[in-house]
Amino acid sequence: MKRRHFLFGAVALAAGGWWLRPDNRGAAHNAYFQSLNDTLKQQGPGRPLMLIDRQRLIANCQTLVGLLPSHCQLRIVAKSLPSVPLIQEVMTHTGSQRVMVFHQPFMNALADAEPGADMLLGKPMPIQAARRFYTELGETHPFDPDQQLQWLIDSSARLEQYLALAREHGRRLNINIEIDVGLHRGGLNDPQQLDAMISLIEAHPEQLRFSGFMGYDAHVGKLPAFIQSAEEGHRETEALYQRYIDRLYQLNPAYQQQTLCFNGAGSPTVALYDNTTVVNELSAGSCLVKASDFDLPLLKDFQPAAFIAAPVIKQLDGLTLPGPLPLGELWQGWDANRRRTYFIYGGYWKAEPVSPPGIQANPVYGVSTNQMMYNGSPDTALQIDDQLFFRPTQSEFVLLQFGDLAVWDNGALADWWPPLPQGNGA
Repeated sequence: MKRRHFLFGAVALAAGGWWLRPDNRGAAHNAYFQSLNDTLKQQGPGRPLMLIDRQRLIANCQTLVGLLPSHCQLRIVAKSLPSVPLIQEVMTHTGSQRVMVFHQPFMNALADAEPGADMLLGKPMPIQAARRFYTELGETHPFDPDQQLQWLIDSSARLEQYLALAREHGRRLNINIEIDVGLHRGGLNDPQQLDAMISLIEAHPEQLRFSGFMGYDAHVGKLPAFIQSAEEGHRETEALYQRYIDRLYQLNPAYQQQTLCFNGAGSPTVALYDNTTVVNELSAGSCLVKASDFDLPLLKDFQPAAFIAAPVIKQLDGLTLPGPLPLGELWQGWDANRRRTYFIYGGYWKAEPVSPPGIQANPVYGVSTNQMMYNGSPDTALQIDDQLFFRPTQSEFVLLQFGDLAVWDNGALADWWPPLPQGNGA
């Protein structure tokens, strides 16, 4: 009896395991990716590329402009679009010359390429980086930082450093103060902290000028909805921001008559802002190429516009794993999505396979930046020199890893856009 029960149990377990096996998720490239694949096989350089779909980028620019409250300007986030021609394309289709910058070499490159740009720092710069910016810019550059650049300052101590820098270079620095509106990543966390900073700025009018606030709200929408909805978090952020504005006007009512920059948002939250917002400028960049981390309900109207294309350099039938055990044979027998093995040129990017469907990395074989293994079902139908396509999970770092960006426009490789420089020497 016990033996019979054991056999019945073993059969049931095997049947259950077979019933639970993964479905075949494989398919060939759709028409969009097949067109990309065919073009790259004929005209591509035979190495991994970052592709920018220009028509999707333009459509995303139009979508973003349509979201802006009537009194708000757009500031383009350079780190999310790290290429001068890419930023220039966005400028053309949004009508904005305002850029948020996070890296000193990017600042100088943009000043050279777009001397009419208006720059706001997105993070406080070490004083050495600020000094290097002025040294590389020179005295006769058409970009005028005294009029076109706002330095982000997060503390009285840093403000003292920048006052000394202004004296050193004979400059008048525009000071934008970072305020904490709930992210808790630094900046002022109490409106009363404004008092000493505004006092110092006003005591040195030839060196310093107050230009506004920056309050980043990346925390909004990250909590489970039963704790706090995105809308509730946004209202809380607006209330905190208003407290700093109120304190500023209490300290000096004359600021109400000045044109100041009250910057907020970011791609994940830009759609929450409406005509009641207390800010007058919204920052966004990532939504324009829409890496997969930005597959958010609030950004559903934006299209993915950046893809990695990596050539298949080896195609093997089946799945064979190192070692004496027949793990690969058993695995592919249970999962049809392991019955083809592809080794690609490169790999291990912050990215996930998107085409053909059903492609997945192999967690047992591991990762490689040289020749990474991926598995798929026979229906994926990839051959040597075909392309495996990925969506980056973010744009700000990944777009810098492939050299010139390949511009896909109306079914053709139309241009190559160099990335922004990372910096040279000390």
